[in-house]
Amino acid sequence: MKYGLIGSSGRMGLEIQSVFRNHMLSLTLDKEKEWLDSSPDVIVDFSSCAVTPRTIELCRENHSGLVIGTTALSGEQLGMLRELGKTVSVVQSFNFSMGINILKMILREYSTYLENWDMEMTESHHIMKKDAPSGTAILLKDATGRDCSISSLRLGGIPGDHSVLFANEGEVIEFTHRALSRRVFALGALKAAEFVSQRKRGFYSFEEVLSCELKK
Repeated sequence: MKYGLIGSSGRMGLEIQSVFRNHMLSLTLDKEKEWLDSSPDVIVDFSSCAVTPRTIELCRENHSGLVIGTTALSGEQLGMLRELGKTVSVVQSFNFSMGINILKMILREYSTYLENWDMEMTESHHIMKKDAPSGTAILLKDATGRDCSISSLRLGGIPGDHSVLFANEGEVIEFTHRALSRRVFALGALKAAEFVSQRKRGFYSFEEVLSCELKK
């Protein structure tokens, strides 16, 4: 598989290159520097939402599928990605860890039993993360079908911790996911890239990628 990488010299970009080592890097975009060897089958972007319009242009120019894990996307940008999915295959998610997506499914299924309980969320990330609350926290909140406050912490080099707490006057139920390494997101991106490379078009979530894997 030939792949392109947006933000190739960043921490996540380097992690993706390590995980994708058996595939061929054929396009990069990093700090406004572009390099193209040949058209990639899929472009991977975990960079900044400021770059998203150019990422979409590159997908159209090269007829490449897209795996995008960029956070803080606007409604307009999400609409642009859905439109791109009419011509190529796109997987978009705010989190590419298997555990977070399983947690999202658990919350969707069981949070209705806790609708009369109080609910709060906390999320912690490294000090370089710009958006708060995280896209993952919003994704988990949406899975519950409820609104709540989200407390955001930016500390050290934390890859990503998320907790959803439910409480009544006598008990507390807490769902927590902790990413120990950025590698989990890169491994998820590889699963998504392999999924994209086998499809001509469509707009998919990472949850759909995992569901497809389970059916194999």
